Amino acid sequence: MVMNAVTTRKSVRNYSDRPIEDSVLNKILEAGRFAPSWVNVQPWKFIVVKSQATKDLLSESAGGQKQVKNAQVVICCVADIQDWDKSRFGKVLEQRGLDNDTKNFMLESKLYNPANLGEFEALMRSVEQLTYAVAYMTLEAHELGVGACIVGAFANELTKKDDELAKKVKSVLGLNDKQVLVDLLTLGYEAESVEIKKFRKPVEDVVFYESL
Repeated sequence: MVMNAVTTRKSVRNYSDRPIEDSVLNKILEAGRFAPSWVNVQPWKFIVVKSQATKDLLSESAGGQKQVKNAQVVICCVADIQDWDKSRFGKVLEQRGLDNDTKNFMLESKLYNPANLGEFEALMRSVEQLTYAVAYMTLEAHELGVGACIVGAFANELTKKDDELAKKVKSVLGLNDKQVLVDLLTLGYEAESVEIKKFRKPVEDVVFYESL
């Protein structure tokens, strides 16, 4: 069943006027919340946007991509490096039942806590983890009959496009300097079903055993 969703999922950019029921939206968000998380730190935030004014701003930041403007819902997927802070990360470790020695070892370790290496490393680890959550939400949306499209081309710290517009988006979404908007997940019921042919590299180009 999971493989069926993986192979039949597609990026949907044309949406109908049918609203997404809250019960359906909540299931999509729950899929993201339960995605795998390295050391269970879960360095992500999901901001649900339904306001047309905010969707218009997000679309502008994405070079006018229509699926952002016309989506019923846009989930703003945020990497939050604050979740690696010793207070937050320590609380997560305590909830897992770790003893103080083990907890402190992990908090101080450069291997287990990338914040000890610097903000860039913590951001990279957070972006890595966030991608799992985004993937899970797209698969759940597909299973529920909701079209989705992942948008990564917009003004933010990663693309270095239009700093002023990126700052405006961050302000509207209530983000601080340690929170980075990484993906926009646009959602809506497909206006008209379109058949697509997926292209993927041959397995021998991407799968290797023991070494390249």
